[in-house]
Amino acid sequence: MAQAIEVSDLDIFYGDFMAVQGVSMMIRPRSVTAFIGPSGCGKSTFLRTLNRMHEVVPGARVKGKVTIGGQDVYAPTVDPVAVRRKVGMVFQRPNPFPTMSIYDNVIAGSRLNSRRLSKARADSIVEQSLRRANLWNEVKDRLGKPGMGLSGGQQQRLCIARAIAVEPEVLLMDEPCSALDPISTSAIEDLIHELKAEYTIVIVTHNMQQAARVSDETGFFNLKATGQPGHLVEFDVTQEMFTKPTLPETEAYISGRFG
Repeated sequence: MAQAIEVSDLDIFYGDFMAVQGVSMMIRPRSVTAFIGPSGCGKSTFLRTLNRMHEVVPGARVKGKVTIGGQDVYAPTVDPVAVRRKVGMVFQRPNPFPTMSIYDNVIAGSRLNSRRLSKARADSIVEQSLRRANLWNEVKDRLGKPGMGLSGGQQQRLCIARAIAVEPEVLLMDEPCSALDPISTSAIEDLIHELKAEYTIVIVTHNMQQAARVSDETGFFNLKATGQPGHLVEFDVTQEMFTKPTLPETEAYISGRFG
């Protein structure tokens, strides 16, 4: 079930360096929220705090609060692995497991979570996930072939199928189309529109037209100067943000005067 995400006064550190400062926002369930802003402003770093992925970097830590469906994901009793099970992630470059077939790529997470997965149940999960990722008709006759044998756009949809196979509540996407051609990008954008009926989706994109096309709400991140922490400048309904932003800084970025 899709869940709301509430972030309060979040600071993100790598060792002593503060990378992102003072972010607060409410991300609605069953919606697409986009983060835009120039390179190095902390939007991908912030995205990775939502499922505690940033913690794989030694010395990374946060101050503040992130709750998903009312649960504090940084509470001492919460297992980061359990958070990542609920909050799936799709990365910038498609990353199918290179030694695995299409079938095994999709079912990999489910097998980790459930030791006793029957063949019938596994088959059902694979077909359902590939259908939801709009990939089933293209690969149903070659499920035993390597996932790496697919085109770039198909590989990315395979990675989305793999992420949703474990039935997360939230789907994070870090520039999921930046390595893809326009036709594949369009297919992923169509898929995002369909998936938001079931998931809370948060996407980082450098492509402002894409943010305008796919998202319901948009957050604009920036930093005051090199070496300063990134921060959330403005957060609003996407149509408002792109037609009449509140702040001159946002308007300058959206109109292409900097960034």
